[in-house]
Amino acid sequence: MKFTIFQESRIGKRKANQDRNAYCYSRDALLMVIADGMGGHLHGEIAAQIAVQFITQAFQRDARPSLSDPVYFLSRTLTNAHNAILDYAFDKQLPEAPRTTVVACIVQDGFAHWAHAGDSRLYILRRGNIATRTKDHSRVQLMMDQGLLDADGAARHPSRNRIYSCLGGNHPPQVEFSKRFLLRDGDIVALCTDGLWGPLDDQTLILGLADGKVMQAVPHLLDQAESRGGDSCDNLSMIAMRWEEESGVPHADSISTQTMALDHFTTRLDTFDQTRPPAREIDLTEDEIEKAIAEINAAIHKFSK
Repeated sequence: MKFTIFQESRIGKRKANQDRNAYCYSRDALLMVIADGMGGHLHGEIAAQIAVQFITQAFQRDARPSLSDPVYFLSRTLTNAHNAILDYAFDKQLPEAPRTTVVACIVQDGFAHWAHAGDSRLYILRRGNIATRTKDHSRVQLMMDQGLLDADGAARHPSRNRIYSCLGGNHPPQVEFSKRFLLRDGDIVALCTDGLWGPLDDQTLILGLADGKVMQAVPHLLDQAESRGGDSCDNLSMIAMRWEEESGVPHADSISTQTMALDHFTTRLDTFDQTRPPAREIDLTEDEIEKAIAEINAAIHKFSK
């Protein structure tokens, strides 16, 4: 495989960052995953951390160097990540399990496969157009499907952040799976939370990623979303990957997995303590952070079989 990839997450104007994102690749497969946690103090970000960390660790266990069935992998891991969040809530005796959106994408054998729950999105851009994107599991999306709202009305609707599918919570997730999508040289696969796509329209995303220079495009799009989000800017995160044909002209930032060992992985996943903001009133102590990390790992371990 050959591609260029970049990810970044920012806190915006919130007191904590409940977004999580990661990518991981072996010689023959690539995982990208992004989550946006929802819940009271601390618990939303733990739900997102459990989801992203669980899926990434499962990929590291199974993709040696490729997955036997990417769709089955996505189905099984998202279900087990949901169960791990519920188990965490049970152990903590929470009145309601925390929740998180999720969108996860596997690229293997030149095809992309993805699954999502909630309103974090995946876009595939080709030659300056949106080739496909996920459809939000939200109330306003249902109203748009019924012809009751247009895009402008949806952007201003008071229920625009209400979703009906997620990992965690009191109901099983309604996970939506894609058909496999054949990638072509120069295609951009972008995953993002609503803190990024909310302030930006599709045309801004298209223009921002048009030149394929994802290392520069992602920070620039985050800058634009933060600026437009103003004092109410949400957490915002994005992963963008430019797919390249093996026989094509290499770019300066290209990654080639051809020479990787069969059991090796490269992973970019921020740990729970690394995502904490600078010292603020609600900051956790080191002991509280260590306890949270232990609880995350315990919840993941029970379902990692």
